[in-house]
Amino acid sequence: MPGPDTTDYVTYGIGTLVALGGAFGYYKTGSMMSLGSGLLFGSVILYGGYLTSVNRKDCLLAFLASLTLTGLMGYRLAVTGKVMPAAPIIVINLFQVLRLGFRLAVD
Repeated sequence: MPGPDTTDYVTYGIGTLVALGGAFGYYKTGSMMSLGSGLLFGSVILYGGYLTSVNRKDCLLAFLASLTLTGLMGYRLAVTGKVMPAAPIIVINLFQVLRLGFRLAVD
């Protein structure tokens, strides 16, 4: 069980934001795709946060989920030109990719 000094609050926060963003997208537009992908990616990132909290070096799942979401949203931004919701998700997950990528490279 993760202790207070090892809990990865950043990953938990990002996973929660992604899941809530999907739910909000569904609420605003009725998009089942937004709801499904938000809950899927949010859940995977949250589980990755749990794994990282248990073992600091076990951050590959959260890294890959954030990298995939960054790529998908980057593609969506390029195709549609719509800044919302792609740009904030790209920025948040790019931060996560850099943070966890550095951890994977160093540890």
